[in-house]
Amino acid sequence: MVPVLADNIANHPAFEGYQLRIKEPTFCDPSVQQYSGYLDITEGKHLFFWFFESRSNPSEDPVVLWLNGGPGCSSTSGLLFELGPCSISDEGNSTALNPYSWNSQANIIFLDQPIDVGFSYSTDGSTVISTPDAAKDVYAFLAIFMSTFPKYAKLPFHLAAESYGGRYAPHMASEIIHRNRDRAPGVPEVNLASVMIGNGLVDPRIQMPSVVEYACSGPYAIYDDPYGAECQALRLAAPTCQGLIEQCYKHDSRLTCIPASEVCWNGVFGPVFSHGHNMYDARKKCEPEENGDLCYKGLQYVEKWMNSPAVQAELGVDPAAPAEYKTCNVAVTLKFRFLVGDGMKNGAALLPELIEHGVRLLIYAGNADLMCNYQGETKFVEALPNLYQNEFQAAPFKSWTIDGNRVGLVRSAGVSPESAGNLTLAIVYEAGHMVPHDQPEVALDMMLRWINDEPIA
Repeated sequence: MVPVLADNIANHPAFEGYQLRIKEPTFCDPSVQQYSGYLDITEGKHLFFWFFESRSNPSEDPVVLWLNGGPGCSSTSGLLFELGPCSISDEGNSTALNPYSWNSQANIIFLDQPIDVGFSYSTDGSTVISTPDAAKDVYAFLAIFMSTFPKYAKLPFHLAAESYGGRYAPHMASEIIHRNRDRAPGVPEVNLASVMIGNGLVDPRIQMPSVVEYACSGPYAIYDDPYGAECQALRLAAPTCQGLIEQCYKHDSRLTCIPASEVCWNGVFGPVFSHGHNMYDARKKCEPEENGDLCYKGLQYVEKWMNSPAVQAELGVDPAAPAEYKTCNVAVTLKFRFLVGDGMKNGAALLPELIEHGVRLLIYAGNADLMCNYQGETKFVEALPNLYQNEFQAAPFKSWTIDGNRVGLVRSAGVSPESAGNLTLAIVYEAGHMVPHDQPEVALDMMLRWINDEPIA
């Protein structure tokens, strides 16, 4: 089998060939119980995870699974740069306790997936190039994790994802509700209560054209003239992109979805990327020479800390894992994008069934994000056919305040005066693609109200 490199080993008879390798780290947030290690999916595929108990009441507080996007980006970067118990500090030489961590009142799992992301790896050439395949592995992880730690299995479970997580989350939630129904004896039910998607790519047919409109005439437009030559060229390219995505929706195959991916990324995103702004925060320039290709110096510090031998030893990182930790693996990105055209497929099509099953849906977006901007998020939620569509379309935006300060807008359906709603859209002011990084206090307020089913605004 695989090298042990763990304090404990767990497996389950319903998942033959799978095992969970578990370490118990004591840094980052020493005040809470932690587990890290790997789900070994047979001998070839190995998913890395890091779990933190709640700082409040771990036996009663819900469980949250956090997934970064990409595809190909490590969820441990979300831990250290956005919402985890500790934040990267001292230029990557240490961490500092995060007072706005989402484990304030939740048990939280950070999972590097699919394989070849972060510390996850393959030893037999196995690869994952589509979201449906990734979803199967994530469900297996959850089922074995909950079986190993049954005290968490009885708690409400919330699936939170960002960016390309708009593709991941609908598929993974769908996998959960279907596998719950058909689960093997002894496998606990995953008590899926809600899905939270932050600045996510969910319905590209609707969202792709919004990139053009935001770049040219949004609140943080990057072009000086909304009707100049550059914006005119983008507006000419957008309908072709949209038409190809429509064909991908109707005839889901490589023959339709790969051309859509090529045309949309090269014809729409390419020119916008090359303009020099931070696609994740249109208020800023990217400056890759200083801040790296992802436009954030802090993510380089995350890589520095995660590549420390002492850190890797504490976490139980396998020597067979990638020699160098990267916040995002571009090779995974390109496989998803150009081998199957995964990012052009319709994740929104899975959401109505989830809502019908009582799974609550929160879509939130920072208003300075260009890539998956709030305008596209609003349009896709308005167009989403579901039990609450008419109510949502008629609902007004409400001002969201914290301590008297306006921090955003919220629109909900399926809501009572005491609840957060069954379908809710939250727009966060002065935040980009990574809301918990830009507005940590606001993000925590939103998350806590949501998981406790209390009105956000």
